[in-house]
This record gives sequence, structure tokens and C-alpha cells, in this order.
Amino acid sequence: MSYRDVATKQVLAWAAVAIGARAPVAMTPLALVFLTRERPGGYTLGAALAAAYVLGEIAGAPLLGMRLRPQDARPHLATGLAIGSVGFAGLGAFPDAHPAILAALAALAGAAPAAAPGGLRALLTSLVPKRAVTQALSTESMLTFGIWSLTPAAVTGLALGVAPRVPLLLAAALMASSVAGLWLLPAGWAADETDRDGESMSRILARAWPAYVTGAASLSLLALSELVLPALLEQRDMGVGWAGPLLTGLALGSAAGAFLYGLRGWPGQLRTRSVVLLCAMSGCVALAALIPALAWMATALVLAGVLQAGAMLTRNLSLREMLPPSALAAGYSVMYAAVGVGYAATGSLAGVLLNVVAPSTAILAGVGLTLLLTFVGALGESRRVRVRAAGGGRGRGFNSRCGGGRCRRTGCRTWFRTGRCADMRWG
Repeated sequence: MSYRDVATKQVLAWAAVAIGARAPVAMTPLALVFLTRERPGGYTLGAALAAAYVLGEIAGAPLLGMRLRPQDARPHLATGLAIGSVGFAGLGAFPDAHPAILAALAALAGAAPAAAPGGLRALLTSLVPKRAVTQALSTESMLTFGIWSLTPAAVTGLALGVAPRVPLLLAAALMASSVAGLWLLPAGWAADETDRDGESMSRILARAWPAYVTGAASLSLLALSELVLPALLEQRDMGVGWAGPLLTGLALGSAAGAFLYGLRGWPGQLRTRSVVLLCAMSGCVALAALIPALAWMATALVLAGVLQAGAMLTRNLSLREMLPPSALAAGYSVMYAAVGVGYAATGSLAGVLLNVVAPSTAILAGVGLTLLLTFVGALGESRRVRVRAAGGGRGRGFNSRCGGGRCRRTGCRTWFRTGRCADMRWG
């Protein structure tokens, strides 16, 4: 396995579009805090605007992703990104507007382009041979973690050194540039709508719920690291300024982990690999909460980042196994919303617990929530596999007597189309 199949001009053009579409997402929460911090109750207002933005993403991703047409995705993606850039421009142009107007603009900026991450991921995997899908997803993860490692410093420098509105105006310009870049890429990707066997999109997506649960678990630990780390450093009598370098190390560890994951094949089934990675990552975050030495805390966080990349990649690959090709973009969008819910839920839990317990205890409680989500997701996926093996699946799933769309006993192909063998003894 290598990255040679990913090193093409089309993938490079895709990367440019992805940077324009995703950098604003990474910039926005911190940029909104800087935008309002000089107003009365500015930090509270900034947090509320960031919450409105995230809620817009959570609502928009599944609703718009389910309406994305694979063969002609470009107009849908371009419209969403263009409207999102208008939302960002409005926030930057009218920073002193009424809070309700700012909240509406933030929600619009979050919701309108929310189908773009899923659509761009599906488009990326269509640009490479099937054998290189893992490397393509690893490349996407490296790009994403690279963006998240650079944007906090960029937002802080522009907001404090130039003007608080500048990061949001830059986000608007970047997102608008991604709209133009879409015309350097194919209009969509091939997907046969008949692969859904007549089922509604919502039912197909609902069956993949274990992947969404474990996806939420994988990002919930990131919420812990970002939101509780400053308080943990204060608890240890360390400088709060170390939070930035430690989080940068976490992001760089994730980028390195994504690269390593794509270098070779790994043993075990995807669902087993996901559980092992999530449990190991939880252990690293728990160690970071318990170890008093800064150097060892940094090491634990970097290792957690490496493991997090593998966990997220296994979830995306598992989702590809669970869904037919025509539902992949919608599935990725629902996953995007699910990890947003996981981030928000764990962050809210940590915020409440910080009022009553020590920061290290809050992190351990969040680790416990992550392990619970991991267990629920693993249990659901095991049950799903058992149902498919017993003949309860449809469409892409085959019962134990059916192979490749043809019943091994009778040679009948009817089961593949209808879920019921024409020879009633084996259906």
C-alpha cells in the first residue's frame, strides 16, 4: 500500500477546494469569541454564537446531505458553500448587530455548507482507484488535522493584530474560493440508485447507527482535551499558555497517525480495530489527566492524537461497508452531525462537572462517557452483523445460504433483489 495513487492533479485540486471549505469551520468558534469579546457580556455572547453555529451544522448536515444527488452534486455543493460564505461575510461586516441577527447569521454559516464535508469525501474516493480508498481517506484526515493545528494561531493573530472581524471575512473569502474551485473537479460521482433496493434513504442511514455512535465517541475526547485542558493546567500550577502547544501536539499527532494508518494494511476486522483504538485513546487521555509531569502529559496527548486518527478512519471505512454507494455522501453527512453532537455533549458535561469537581475528575468522567458510547456502538454493530448472517439483511447483505447474489443451494438470484429466495425452503 502506498500514496502513489492519491498523488494526482485532480486530488490536488480537491485539496485546494477542501481547504477553502473546511478552514472556515475550524476558524469559526474562536473567531466568534474574538468578534464579541469587547461587547458587554462578550464572552457569553461569543459562546452562544458558537453554539448557534454548531447547531446549524448539526441540523443542516443530515437534512442537506440526504438531498445530495451523486451524479450531479456540484450545484448543490456550490449553492451551500456560497450561502455559507454570505453568512460569514455578514458576521464580519456587521459585528455590532443585534445578537439575534448575529445568531441567525452564525446558524446560516453553519447549516448551509454542512453537506460539503460528506459530499467532498465521497467525491475524493471517486477520484482514486478502489484499492487506494484508505490512502485517500488518510490524506483527507492529514489535511483536516493540519488545518485544525494552524487555524487557532491564525485567528488569534488576525483578531488581535488587525481587527476582530478579519478572521470571519477571511473565512468568507476562503469559502467563496472553494465554490470556484468546484469547477476544477467532476460534477459528481457514479452511483446506481437501484443499489438501495427501493428502500428510503432515511431507513438505510438509520441502519448504520452504530458507526455514528462510535464516531461521536471518537470526537468527544477531543472536546475534553480542548475545553478542560486549561483548567487542568491551572490545577497542576502550570502555565495556562501551555494549552496551545499541547493541543497543537495533539493535532500533529493525529496528522501523523492518519499518515501511518494509510501506509499498510492492519490486522483484525474494522469494528474490532475501532474498539481497540478508542479504548487505547481513552487510556491516553486518562493518563494525561492523572500524570503530573508536563512532558509526560504532552506525550500522552500526542499518542492520543495518533490513535484518534486511526479510530476516525476505521469509522469512515466501516460506514462504506454498511451503506450502498448512492447513500455514502448522506451517510458521511450524518456522521458529521453525529460527531458534532458528541463534541457538544461531552463539552457540556465537562462544563457542568467543572463547577463541582476537579478538572482531572471531569476528564475522567468524559472518558467514561466515551467508553460507554464505544460499548453501545460495538454492541449495535455486533448485533447488526449477527442479523445479516442470519438472513435478516437486505440489498447488500446476504444470508448464510446466499453468495454473490446467487443462492448456493438453488442457484436462484431472486434473494439478491427482494431479500427472499424463490425456493421457499432457503429464503
